Amino acid sequence: MKKGFCYRCGAPLEFVEKVFRQDACPSCDADVRCCLNCAEYDESAPDQCREPQIEKVTVKDRANFCEYFTLREGEPPTRRVDKAAEAKRKLEQLFKK
Repeated sequence: MKKGFCYRCGAPLEFVEKVFRQDACPSCDADVRCCLNCAEYDESAPDQCREPQIEKVTVKDRANFCEYFTLREGEPPTRRVDKAAEAKRKLEQLFKK
């Protein structure tokens, strides 16, 4: 049994066998077999993947055909802060009238 968490909403995911391309999160309907749910995904790695033999995937949050996909298991992902929105909020606070 494979257990992981959705990259988008953090809902628990459970699969008896492997994850198929058409599988979606039961909570938010996000694609499960995508880079952001993969154990090899790493923002600091080249092409954001630790697997050196991958074909480049440009859209990381959509289902793909990568043969190296393995569902990320363990703790739910931490919510990434939207850096642009955070910067805009800080500027608005700084220049408040």
